[in-house]
Amino acid sequence: MSLYKSFATVGGLTMVSRVLGFVRDILIAGALGSGAIADAFFVAFRFPNLFRRLFGEGAFNSAFVPLFAKRLEGEGEAAAKSFAEEAMSGLLMVLVIVSALAMLAMPWLMMLLAPGFATDPEKYALAVDLTRIAFPYLTCMSLVALLSGVLNSMHRFWAAAAAPILLNVVLISAIGLAIALGYARRPEAGYVLAWGVFVAGLAQLAMLWIAVRRAGLHLRIRRPRYTEGVQRLVQLGIPGLISGGITQINIVVGTIIASLQAGAVSYLYYADRLYQLPLGIVGVAVGVVLLPDLARRLRAGDHVAAMDSQNRSMEFALLLTLPAAVALAVAAEPIIQVLFERGAFTATDTPKTAAALAAFAFGLPAFVLIKVFQPAFFAREDTRTPMRYAGVNMVVNVIGSVALFFLFQHLGYPPHVGIALATTIAAWINAAMLFLTLKRHGDFEFDGRLVRNLPLIGLASGLMGGVLYAALLVLAPYLDRAMPLLMRGSALGAVVAVSMLAFAFVIMATGVLSPAQLKRFMRRKPA
Repeated sequence: MSLYKSFATVGGLTMVSRVLGFVRDILIAGALGSGAIADAFFVAFRFPNLFRRLFGEGAFNSAFVPLFAKRLEGEGEAAAKSFAEEAMSGLLMVLVIVSALAMLAMPWLMMLLAPGFATDPEKYALAVDLTRIAFPYLTCMSLVALLSGVLNSMHRFWAAAAAPILLNVVLISAIGLAIALGYARRPEAGYVLAWGVFVAGLAQLAMLWIAVRRAGLHLRIRRPRYTEGVQRLVQLGIPGLISGGITQINIVVGTIIASLQAGAVSYLYYADRLYQLPLGIVGVAVGVVLLPDLARRLRAGDHVAAMDSQNRSMEFALLLTLPAAVALAVAAEPIIQVLFERGAFTATDTPKTAAALAAFAFGLPAFVLIKVFQPAFFAREDTRTPMRYAGVNMVVNVIGSVALFFLFQHLGYPPHVGIALATTIAAWINAAMLFLTLKRHGDFEFDGRLVRNLPLIGLASGLMGGVLYAALLVLAPYLDRAMPLLMRGSALGAVVAVSMLAFAFVIMATGVLSPAQLKRFMRRKPA
């Protein structure tokens, strides 16, 4: 499978998952409303997810994949299987202990996670119950992260990319069941959804377990031992854990600062949801595919192919994110209006949310480039450098958020836009540091094709932005908030379609990507 086809596979399945996630959120809002039951469930869902991001996906994968790929490429499948079993057994032991302690201590942990719930004993008790039910999801998904790393290292991306879809399918089914049983807006609905999270974790684990067995690896649980391989895994994983913690600190600090302005937390949340869609699709695709690909090529000593993979990944990332960034910046207000402006979300909220979205949009290419550059460090078993740069990112983000928030407030601009802008600036600084370090070490050089295509992608994105702006002016009467939602949605869809066609025309006309090249990418086998 070619690199581009792998990107398309992971990106396409991620997009399906994200769309189903939107559907899930809409249905949950309808079933639970926005009161105590919804608050309790979202906390129950968020708590194991927080630990999953810290322990399971980020820290573990960045450490496990290069080590597994090294053994697979250099020592053969038997050695790789043995290492995977050692890692899985050790991880399972830690997860069982952490989960048991967390479930026992949940009444006290809830005071840290949601101290505001303490004023409502019923809400607090419900949140504790639901979190206890959902918490084993952490164990399941951390093991899923390991099995995904195994499959990705073997260039089997489909199952790992499709697994998150199961979560949304199960939760949508659980919501339907709750409504059918007459539990809407009742605590019972929260319990049904919490059990749905638990079942979804088991379903994803079963799916990945079967996929690994079909790939020819019959993993078994061993007695946990602190072997040399596990020791190295821990050494590499700790910096990833710290980096994940830094990211969460950024989110918390941003929320605290935003809470100083009425409605700012909501404005940033809705804007974040939109720019995270292309970021999730492209960023996840690049990160998932590039890390095992680089690890295997470097282990085989094929540095030329590794450099080519990095160049094509950067090309792919910017080919999709530059036009997306331009579109989100130019059409921020009509996008927000069509998607969110109804009910309690009023016309005064739209421009404030749109301003935050535009600020985030300028950082979208940087966020994706970080996903391109970090695997180059992880593949070389260097997790410390990205950790240090994540620390710099946090300092810049926090200082910038505070400074720009009050500066914008003083100048009469929406203060929350300063927080979004600080996030964007910090992301560009992080991406620049990662790139310059790789370049200094000789680990990343632009090839001729990338040097030629980057300006053309920028030109195509700029021209697309002009077409988008013109189309918005022409169809402005149909985008007016007085028009029916279907009309506004259709007009916005037409604007997007025309802009995408304009971008595709320039890309094809300039030779950045021709139909013949696209076919070749799809068919080319990895070296």
